[in-house]
Amino acid sequence: MSRKLAVVMDPIESINYKKDSTLAMLWAAQDKGWSISYITKDNLYSHKGQAKAYCCPLTVHRDPDHWFDKGEYNDTSLNEFDIVLMRLDPPYNMEYIYITHILELAQKQGVLLANNPKSLRLISEKLSTAHFPELAPESLVTQSQERLRDFLALHNDIIVKPLDGMGGSGIFRVQSGDKNTGVILETITQLNQRKVMAQKYIPEIKQGDKRILMINGKPVPYALARIPDAGENRGNLAAGGTGKGLALSDNDKKICSIVGPWLRKRDVGFAGLDVIGNYLTEINVTSPTCIRELNQQFDLDIGGQYMDFLAESLA
Repeated sequence: MSRKLAVVMDPIESINYKKDSTLAMLWAAQDKGWSISYITKDNLYSHKGQAKAYCCPLTVHRDPDHWFDKGEYNDTSLNEFDIVLMRLDPPYNMEYIYITHILELAQKQGVLLANNPKSLRLISEKLSTAHFPELAPESLVTQSQERLRDFLALHNDIIVKPLDGMGGSGIFRVQSGDKNTGVILETITQLNQRKVMAQKYIPEIKQGDKRILMINGKPVPYALARIPDAGENRGNLAAGGTGKGLALSDNDKKICSIVGPWLRKRDVGFAGLDVIGNYLTEINVTSPTCIRELNQQFDLDIGGQYMDFLAESLA
């Protein structure tokens, strides 16, 4: 059955053709015969209690030199679509929150929102691991430099990171005796004005920060281990890491079996779990990536699996 899908995303002109996961989802939707409309955040608005957008028809291509064509822009009510795919990248800021409120108006009129805007608003990708202390490394969330110093003294080697970042931005490794500790903590906490997360350093990061993709609370059977470059502590592909596909370990499967029902309860149909060693470090729900790398390495169609799930949800 043909469906009408709208995607809320960052400018399609600026995506990385070789790696973009949203593009893989749009190819899959188009392959199913669905129509696609394109919305950027600045063209999304509400009027008289209705979610609306200045949007255009979109055609996507498997061509690195010409991966999209846009049609004519028109004002459209979001309730004209069957599905709205929310794929805006962080930062998670007030603008992002306002957008989720607008999308909820469309949801109340029967449009399927993927992921649920309420869950996008309420789930903190880094803080969410606090719901699973038995799976996560010991963590501290605070804006106090004194508490961060105490945490460092306890573990001698820690990672500190902002709560609203992505792609490894703003992440520091701090070790006891580091002469830059003071300036790092001052900078990341903005002089005790911003809460951050500190976690015990996990040496297994050298073997990769694994991204496990979850569709309706069930894992894709392979993870992408994002292996840091020499001299780098971050495995994120955006920070220069190298992606290596791996079959899920027994521990990975255990983590997924525990987190999966939590995601389903919150109507998060597509998520990315980050795992270092045996530890869950993040639960990504805004715009998880790594579809393209896993598809290529294991001849998968993860975007197609996700579209199938959305189609079943409409049935």
